[in-house]
Amino acid sequence: MANLKSLAKDTAIYGLSSIVARFINYLLVPIQTRKFLATGGDYGIVTEVYAYVSLLIVLLTYGMETTFFRFMNKEGEHPQRIYSTVLRMVGCTSALFMVLVVVFGKQISGWMGYADHPEYVMIMFITVAVDAFTAVLFAYLRYQHRPIKFALLKIINILLNIALNLLYLFVLPAMKLNPWGIYDADFSPEVVWVFRINLMCTLLTLLMLWKELLGITFGFDKSACARMLAYTWPLLVMGLAGQLNQCASQMLFPHFYSGTPEEARVQLGIYGACIKIAMIMVMITQAFRFAYEPFVFGKAKERDNRETYAQAMKFYLIFTLLAFLVVMGFLDVLKFIIDPSYWDGLRVVPIVMAAEIMFGVFFNLSFWYKLTDRTIWGAYFSGFGALVLIVLDIIFIPRMSYMACAWAGFVAYGVSMLISYFVGQHYYPIRYPLRSMAAYVGIAVLFFVVMQWGRQALPSLLGLGLNCVLILMFVGHIFYHDLPLKSLPVVGKYFGKVR
Repeated sequence: MANLKSLAKDTAIYGLSSIVARFINYLLVPIQTRKFLATGGDYGIVTEVYAYVSLLIVLLTYGMETTFFRFMNKEGEHPQRIYSTVLRMVGCTSALFMVLVVVFGKQISGWMGYADHPEYVMIMFITVAVDAFTAVLFAYLRYQHRPIKFALLKIINILLNIALNLLYLFVLPAMKLNPWGIYDADFSPEVVWVFRINLMCTLLTLLMLWKELLGITFGFDKSACARMLAYTWPLLVMGLAGQLNQCASQMLFPHFYSGTPEEARVQLGIYGACIKIAMIMVMITQAFRFAYEPFVFGKAKERDNRETYAQAMKFYLIFTLLAFLVVMGFLDVLKFIIDPSYWDGLRVVPIVMAAEIMFGVFFNLSFWYKLTDRTIWGAYFSGFGALVLIVLDIIFIPRMSYMACAWAGFVAYGVSMLISYFVGQHYYPIRYPLRSMAAYVGIAVLFFVVMQWGRQALPSLLGLGLNCVLILMFVGHIFYHDLPLKSLPVVGKYFGKVR
């Protein structure tokens, strides 16, 4: 229980900062969707370019975040030398990537369909190279248990991004000034500045991590480098395959949509805007991951903690299901995050959120092969899931438009999750409380069906009232069965006296 409390504390710190940062970042969605309406297709460009960026960040970090924690906590390794070695490895690959982007930028842009605007691709690809290097510095903050600085830098980055977006998209056009402060009566915002602003914020964040950057002076360990590469290459394959599950649909959509390229970008923009609402599940999964990786590898030095891992999985599922019900219950309010011209795509939200829950379960299951150094299995699972997603996208995008993207992700994550569970039970058996977990899933599905019925059959306010009751019933079930009030700090003292 002490281990779970420690995990809960770290998750709360990282979770709060992650949720605050993501919430602030959400402000970019209404800002950009209201300036770039669905009919224009500009938000489709943003969606597509960022899909490539999300894949490239995995390629350029090549699993070194997880590898970093594994070797920093491994007996016989020198932590500072490991940190310096990882910094140099990722720094060199990021620098090489930037050189390639500058040399072959026009060819890459043409292949992506942006021959007329190579600056879109070059700016964001250089940004992602800097981000990959910065990821190691942030991992070091997590290793040192410094969530305050971690959260502060993330939030500063996002606030600056939002401020500059507001300035460029709204303030300057209203004042008839171009980005250089020169009067221009015909000035109209261009989507390229969304990417330029991102690069500026990323470079500023790197500058604010200068103290952590000094760790690069501890030298380069060739032997450790070879061992880390042997450990991490399956994680790279797994990461690429896993990220393909999240971004392949956006990358494939313009090429397989049955309409014109312009229509494809309009539809992709609608899909990209609506899945932002579902990203609350990504927040929770990411927050859990930030705390869970150091926790698991740190506990690996101690006695077997399989029961702790099983309970952590259960509580992850419980609270992600609660988040699912909250979003579904208040979807008619949350939809105002995006411009009304995008609302046709709201039907993808429950599908994408359910898929993200399964991805989180898959992530939790992944520790059996990370702890036993069988990381190649992760590549197999994610690779097969990515293959399923790509095949479904290619077959159904021409028939179902962006709904095919949502369902393909749902099926792919489900397949990866199930295979990982059954193989994991053979190599590293953990007795997960499956009956209790299945009960929570069943209740959540039932409540979701009732919410959908109420949304169609009841007036808006009455429907929201019904949804609130259902959410409170789910919370009550949690407290009654798995989180009794008497076990909570402060509140538990009162209930203990009453009893």
